[in-house]
Amino acid sequence: MDDFLKMNVFFVVTTVVVFCGGLLLAVALFYVIRILRSVDNVARNVSEESDSLRGDLSVLRSKIREEGMKIRHFTDFFGRIVGHKKTRRKSEEKK
Repeated sequence: MDDFLKMNVFFVVTTVVVFCGGLLLAVALFYVIRILRSVDNVARNVSEESDSLRGDLSVLRSKIREEGMKIRHFTDFFGRIVGHKKTRRKSEEKK
C-alpha cells in the first residue's frame, strides 16, 4: 500500500469516528436537557405546594392565636388538606 492511500484511509476513518462521536454527543445532550427540564418542573411544583402549605399553616396559627387551642381548628385544617388533594386529583383526571 502506498503512503497516499494510507493517508486517505486514515482521514476517512477519522472523519467517520468524529461524525459518530458528534452524533452521540448531540443525542446525549438532548436527553440531558430533557432531564433538566423535568427536574425544573418538579422543583417548581414543590415550590408551589410549599407556598400553599405555608399559607395553610399561617391560617392555622392565626386561628390558634385568636381563639386559643381548639380541636375544631385542627380538624378543619386537616380536612382542608384532604379536600384540597381530592379536588386536585379530580381536576387532573379531567385533563
